[in-house]
Amino acid sequence: MRRYSLNSLLFLTSLSLVSLGACYGDDGASGDELGSASGFESDGDGTGGFDEGPGDGDTNTSDGGDGDPGDGDGDSGGDGDGDEWGGDGDGDGEPGDGDGDGDDEDDGETETETETGEPLCNDIDDVVLYLSPDDSNSMSSPVQVRERVLTEGSESLGNVPVRVWEFMNYYGFDYAPAADGELALSASMQVREGEDATWQLQLAVSSETMTPDERPPMNVTLVLDTSGSMAGEPMNLLKESCRAIAAQLQEGDVVSIVEWDTENVWSLAGYAVSGPDDALLLEKIEDLSYGGGTDLNGGLVSGYELAQQVYDINMLNRVVLISDGGANAGVTDLELIAENAVYGGSDGIYLVGVGVAKNSNYNDELMDTVTDAGKGASVFLPDDEEIWEVFGTNFENTMVVAGREVQVELTMPPGFEIVKFSGEGFSDDPQEVDPQHIAPNDTMVFYQDVETCAPELIDDAAEITVLATWEDPWTFEAKQVEQTWTFAELTGMDQSQLLKGAAIVAYAESLKAYQKAFNDDQKTAALSAAFAAMAPAQAALPNDEDLLEIAMILAQLNP
Repeated sequence: MRRYSLNSLLFLTSLSLVSLGACYGDDGASGDELGSASGFESDGDGTGGFDEGPGDGDTNTSDGGDGDPGDGDGDSGGDGDGDEWGGDGDGDGEPGDGDGDGDDEDDGETETETETGEPLCNDIDDVVLYLSPDDSNSMSSPVQVRERVLTEGSESLGNVPVRVWEFMNYYGFDYAPAADGELALSASMQVREGEDATWQLQLAVSSETMTPDERPPMNVTLVLDTSGSMAGEPMNLLKESCRAIAAQLQEGDVVSIVEWDTENVWSLAGYAVSGPDDALLLEKIEDLSYGGGTDLNGGLVSGYELAQQVYDINMLNRVVLISDGGANAGVTDLELIAENAVYGGSDGIYLVGVGVAKNSNYNDELMDTVTDAGKGASVFLPDDEEIWEVFGTNFENTMVVAGREVQVELTMPPGFEIVKFSGEGFSDDPQEVDPQHIAPNDTMVFYQDVETCAPELIDDAAEITVLATWEDPWTFEAKQVEQTWTFAELTGMDQSQLLKGAAIVAYAESLKAYQKAFNDDQKTAALSAAFAAMAPAQAALPNDEDLLEIAMILAQLNP
């Protein structure tokens, strides 16, 4: 999903690196230094931090952090002081003594147990955690950032969402694909420089490759926003998105169209196309016009009603909602959307949410919410190039499912915990982490910092195990793949993809800190962690287009 050719990226980046050079040196602030260097104080809500997990040390990090200084119960999700990537996160910005009691006094005692009587360092039991990248294959926020900075030329990121996992979803990683019908596991790790008890660890779950000729037949219901807010460029983008989809369809694929504003019109129902660029389908697309209010929920209800009527258990059934995300009439029934994601107890009717609007007008929160419920992809398409990348080159990746209900289990040696995490959540309770579908030609990537309270137990023979379970999307057969690596094997692997993951995560987190900056000094400090992480990543992957794009954005934002 690129906007620039490799040659242009190389040229532009060579110019921009002049302004970045000072930031790549040894003087760049580390993540933990960023809060003090920039003058930021954590607001305690987790937004300034890496994993937005609970500052009270709970294992599950999916619900946002409070970062209060007295919360320190020592569980595996955090250290109780809320210390995060972008600031000290202790709730009030004041340093504590680290004992978790919320005061600044040293009581002269060494704590060995938590309030529940558990040892502060469990050096006996293996640590088992369940990881979640996201509730959907969402990829919207990095495109919105790029559009704001590179296309609009703005240095303001106000109202632009920054969700770390979406950056990991959007940018590509070069991991080996799985065999047909299977998933494959990859991993690598390295000691974080200067921290002997902390490692950077990256895990990847890869799906099979699929060509257009190999994909199953498709049953697509286009749910199209034709309200008055779609006038002008949004309607042009909506039509181009439909044309791109039409170009990928094959003989026998089925298309339906629901046009909606405050009323709903079924302009095509259960129509089997003759092949790519079917004449009748293109005619219906050209006839689309805008006007009226915006009842998004009414449009979705009507769209699912039509999708259920034409449902075919032998086809991929998809609802594609294309809208600027506005909703000034009706409500959004998330239960209805979720129910259709498991319609008929089979492969369901998955929702692909497509945002077409100027960046400043896009209702991202609404579209992200409905797409999460619909277990599909969420994309933002600001121009024709992005449209044809998503619904052309990456059509199978956007529309097809290779594995249902993927759950990833990570087992680490005793004493270990995740202290920073790129995904949406992790927990020691599998019921607290939603499984996620994976598309073909895709990879789920998890970057995390892990540390141990018992470093004396770790040597080259120490092991990490990853287990991925999932369901076949057609037979619903339960499947799994498991792999164990020693620390020696993991640290001896090619680290280039791990370095790229670290750079992408640092980039996203720096953008979040940048949004809180009030002056140039704070902006420079906010971006320093991204610059520091980019240096080794670009050294390992000098021609990587994703990293070149990120370097351009950072150069534009750097005061």
